[in-house]
Amino acid sequence: VQLQASGGGLVQAGGSLSLSCAASGRTFSTYAKAWFRQAPGKEREFVAAIPWSGGRVYYVNSVKGRFTISRDSAKNTVYLQMANLKPDDTAVYYCAISPNRLITSETPFPSNYHYWGQGTLVTVSS
Repeated sequence: VQLQASGGGLVQAGGSLSLSCAASGRTFSTYAKAWFRQAPGKEREFVAAIPWSGGRVYYVNSVKGRFTISRDSAKNTVYLQMANLKPDDTAVYYCAISPNRLITSETPFPSNYHYWGQGTLVTVSS
């Protein structure tokens, strides 16, 4: 099983980026998916999650209204569209997949996820 994240890069504050994470090796259509990020010297932080059905999504407060998580089950891919980026958004972004289908109280915790991508770096300059 492999999760390949892509789309990171350097962008000015106020700009946009779109991340994608393609899974291979098995189908994850019935799994919840999420994005985390880790800034230098900081712990890995939950960003957004989407249940297997693509229904109600869940965001950390700091990205609400700016980031959008989505998934394409046919392509076994999860996306993160990021707009109005801020320097504080600078981090390595990781996609993750949980065997839990739904959004639960465990959703924000890395221990809830069994599969992780390799990370893609997002740098936002001021």
